[in-house]
Amino acid sequence: MAKNISILGSTGSIGINALNVVDHLSDEFNVMYLTAYKNGEKLIEQALAFRPKAVAIVDENSAKIVEERLKVEHIEVLVGREGLLEIAGKTDIDLMLNGLVGTSGMEPTVIAAKSGIDIALSNKESLVMAGDIIANICEKTGATIFPIDSEHSAIWQCLVGEKTEDVSRIILTGSGGPFRTRDLTSFSNITVDEALNHPNWNMGSKITIDSATMMNKGLEVVEAYWLFKIPANQIDIVIHPQSIIHSMVEMNDGSVKAQLGVPDMKIPIQYALTYPRHLDTFWERLDLTTCGDLSFHPPDTERFPCIQLAFDSLEKGGTSPAVLNVVNEYSVYQFLDNKIKFTDIPKLIEKAMELHHWIENPSLEDLIHLEKWGETFVIENNY
Repeated sequence: MAKNISILGSTGSIGINALNVVDHLSDEFNVMYLTAYKNGEKLIEQALAFRPKAVAIVDENSAKIVEERLKVEHIEVLVGREGLLEIAGKTDIDLMLNGLVGTSGMEPTVIAAKSGIDIALSNKESLVMAGDIIANICEKTGATIFPIDSEHSAIWQCLVGEKTEDVSRIILTGSGGPFRTRDLTSFSNITVDEALNHPNWNMGSKITIDSATMMNKGLEVVEAYWLFKIPANQIDIVIHPQSIIHSMVEMNDGSVKAQLGVPDMKIPIQYALTYPRHLDTFWERLDLTTCGDLSFHPPDTERFPCIQLAFDSLEKGGTSPAVLNVVNEYSVYQFLDNKIKFTDIPKLIEKAMELHHWIENPSLEDLIHLEKWGETFVIENNY
């Protein structure tokens, strides 16, 4: 029987890749709902191709053209943040894929989990911000989270059939981004174009900057903590420039399991959508005879201080990971607008972690308030 799914953020890179997977496996899925922020033309194109029951578009100006075009197709159009959250709470689906970028994706994850809907999660900010809240909700409702990040998908696959108590550590791999070997003294001169030039992956601008600062790896540490119930001192990071090994798990006896593949997000997306099956694919396969040597290096926290900040936030707990996430996000946007330097991003995060009103057990309302505080903090402390 085909699986009914919704895709939040369908016009972004994760959403587009997900629909490519769905199109290839058309007998496996029914696309019930799609959402976008403001790319109305792309949303219309997707709606006409996949015929969902409804779509949501957050930007009200873009909504006008979507409503006009789809009303003759009898596809319901929901508008604004309220429309997005309404679709996040739909219960006539089997799986919601959350491909939203940034903090805005947290609340839809919480809503879906409360509804007992399984979640294919690309929005790492959900667990970084509200890992404890979401874990408790899933325990009560039976909702399951299937990770889409290539690193967490790799760990997930390596853990199949294993017991958590037999795991010595999990090892997150990272390419090191475009500045792995750049002269550290020149970091304050890094331009937006340079930071957006990732050597291996084609991603949206926010996550590409996170890769350049290696905050993406820091956020993944926090996410892994909640996904796999592994203590922070058993989570390591290793730099692997080739991005062929997507992550590893070391067992108590010293055995190490690794998941390998070409750097293509369609692979972890498909596994999350079709779990526990590995169905046939149409994309490039890994050729071990031509992929070259694989190398590994320890992370340089002087070069990439965001890594240590993430570990510090996890050790402190409470609202610390949330403020790490929020201030990072708004700092990235400031950098993309050429309002701060690349090196100001970790400085703002560290300062905010020290100065914010720390709460040990934050509520969802506390986290939503913290998002607003973080935006104001970044603007007022603009270097």
